[in-house]
Amino acid sequence: MTIEQVGPMSTNPADAVEPGVSEQVFEMVTAGGPVVAVLAAMSVVALAIILVKLWQFAMSRVGDRTTARRALALHRAGRSIEAIDAAARSRNPVAQVVACAVRGTLYRDLPEAMVREEVARLATDRIEDLRMYFRPLEVIASVAPLLGLFGTVLGMIEAFRQLEQAGSQVDPSILSGGIWEALLTTAVGLAVAIPVVGILAWLERIVDRLTHEMENVVTQVFTRDLTIEPVLTEHAVEPRHDVARLRPAALVADR
Repeated sequence: MTIEQVGPMSTNPADAVEPGVSEQVFEMVTAGGPVVAVLAAMSVVALAIILVKLWQFAMSRVGDRTTARRALALHRAGRSIEAIDAAARSRNPVAQVVACAVRGTLYRDLPEAMVREEVARLATDRIEDLRMYFRPLEVIASVAPLLGLFGTVLGMIEAFRQLEQAGSQVDPSILSGGIWEALLTTAVGLAVAIPVVGILAWLERIVDRLTHEMENVVTQVFTRDLTIEPVLTEHAVEPRHDVARLRPAALVADR
């Protein structure tokens, strides 16, 4: 057997390599049409928002629960100035709101209702900052599956239209090829929506827990811990639980 009989051998290494990921993505976008292109753009936007939110949560130290509680303990111990210094240096939203609440208690001429109103305003502002860009993620998670289904319907319409034009000479490859291209958009839509829904639920849970922690700690700035037994002095009078006090007032009056 001579070399001529074997045939020419390819010297280009790229001929023996399968298409890369970028080429496969390009073929997928081409097959899916403009719907897949829109879904790809939506996935890029969702990924950018998620990265921004992760960076924001990391910079805000949303997982820090010790700073605000330590400031609360200092305030209840009568060391309010130290509590403000400890809380104000933190980037945690709960600690910042606690610092505002403790600072408001030092203004003796300021009504407590006004202090609570300002603290509530600051807390709402901090929570709103953490919830920023949640709405676009909700829109992407809701629209992506519907957009994928819309692309599937358009693809099925085109497949059956080509099948009708074929007439009696029906080629099964025409129908099968149109169906898989049509179903491609639904798959891409679900692939975009499912991770966004999961990550959005996780981010919302973080914000909800931080909101509960903020309400819990800030309320304790203006109240006292009633779970601790009070210290009775010699002037303290213990409550009498006699029968007359437990009965209705009308029955006591009759007697």
